[in-house]
Amino acid sequence: MRACLWRRCNFRSHKSLRLFSISPASHDRVDVARLLSQQTEADGVDVNGWVRSLRRQKKVAFVAIGDGLTLESVQAVLKPEDAAPKQSHELQVTQVAILGANDAEHNPLQPKYQTPEYLRTIPHLRPRIPANALLLRLRSQVIASLTHFFSQQGFVQTHTPIITSSDCEGAGEVFTVSSNAAKESEQRPKPKDAAQVEHFFRTPKYLTVSAQLHLEALAQAVDKVWTLSPSFRAERSDTPRHLSEFYMLEAELCFTNDLSDVMAVVEKMLVAIASDLLSSHTGAELLKAREASQSEHSDATDSLTATDLKARWTGLASGAWPRITYAHAITLLQTAAADSKATFAFEPSYETGLQAEHERWLAAHVGEEKCPVFVTDYPAVQKPFYMSPSSASESSGVDEQNTAVCFDLLVPELCELAGGSLREHRGDDLRKAMEAKGVEGSGLEWYQDLRKYGSVPHGGFGLGFDRLICYLSGVGNVRDVVAFPRWVGRCEC
Repeated sequence: MRACLWRRCNFRSHKSLRLFSISPASHDRVDVARLLSQQTEADGVDVNGWVRSLRRQKKVAFVAIGDGLTLESVQAVLKPEDAAPKQSHELQVTQVAILGANDAEHNPLQPKYQTPEYLRTIPHLRPRIPANALLLRLRSQVIASLTHFFSQQGFVQTHTPIITSSDCEGAGEVFTVSSNAAKESEQRPKPKDAAQVEHFFRTPKYLTVSAQLHLEALAQAVDKVWTLSPSFRAERSDTPRHLSEFYMLEAELCFTNDLSDVMAVVEKMLVAIASDLLSSHTGAELLKAREASQSEHSDATDSLTATDLKARWTGLASGAWPRITYAHAITLLQTAAADSKATFAFEPSYETGLQAEHERWLAAHVGEEKCPVFVTDYPAVQKPFYMSPSSASESSGVDEQNTAVCFDLLVPELCELAGGSLREHRGDDLRKAMEAKGVEGSGLEWYQDLRKYGSVPHGGFGLGFDRLICYLSGVGNVRDVVAFPRWVGRCEC
């Protein structure tokens, strides 16, 4: 379609009718966001997009066109001479080319409110909704911010394997890899009996739950590394915070004996992401979408306002977040319960660990609902074998050998967002820790080699990337920020 821009229309509903083109090749092609940002008339522009809605009158038709690069659509007037100037800009259409058809009557996406639960049943169509397209753009922007940040900090981006020989966390919640090799294949192992599992790699292999161990190997070559890669966990948790397939942002850095160095990287990284979002077009549209959602669905259970969402970003961007030890956290929780300032379903105790309700309270009160909170020095018994033991005891009298040099980062509402530690770099001590955890000889001989053939003090962290997108977008369920979510019992396409 060739058109002249002179009035504008805001778009809030969604209905994909046809793939739409305004375009002979001799004219400049522009996206809708750029077109709407122009406050002057423009002649001879080309726009590609999808028809969001069509409104017919006797002598004129109005078509709302969107391309997914902004929440708004541009209104095209098919017979402009009779159009009423109700908006600031519109497309005066001179030529139309329909590029694709759509069964509008039976389209699962209709111009009305549709619940998140229903939309999860059609993940292949869900991204076409402008609000979901906005989440795709948010994810892209955050990845760009991460890439820039790590490059500026001297980190090397790497790619770690998805198929591994071990369970990094030692929790046993892994997916085992198998194959459906042809019966006549010479490479296919011949089972001794029908009950024997056939292994493509001769021995059991798994989908990774973390890239950390392989990142440690790579860090020994270039000092500082990071990756953003898929992880898998066969955990039967049916909660808004858990998926079976998810993305983990992980980093490792060498030559550090101080956990503060690792926490500083996490803090600076999230400050950079939030600062970029506050000043971006994507951020502005997220706030606008939140305002529209609140006004259109005032009875919705999600009470997060645009002001609340912006306060989240501001809290992240502020930096200098509180840091407390695990022992201090337990004391705060027990005191709050004893003083009737909080009621917990699970009584807080040093031995049983922090539950989600405890983490939520800490983030709300220590962080004052404004910023994240670092909780450090957890009991070693609660943590994996690779974490280094603490070198200084707490004033509470906790045995220093029973705590690990580690942290969890808690954020308001979402609870745990990231975790990290110093790694045990001494070979003998690592072997003893593996024995104590019952993971020695579990395909981790290569990991012990990293200590045997030259190691240095180092540490790192992992951050749930999809949870981060949840927190930044204000979406309450991680299944709604992932394009094709997988969780126990569900893998739609």
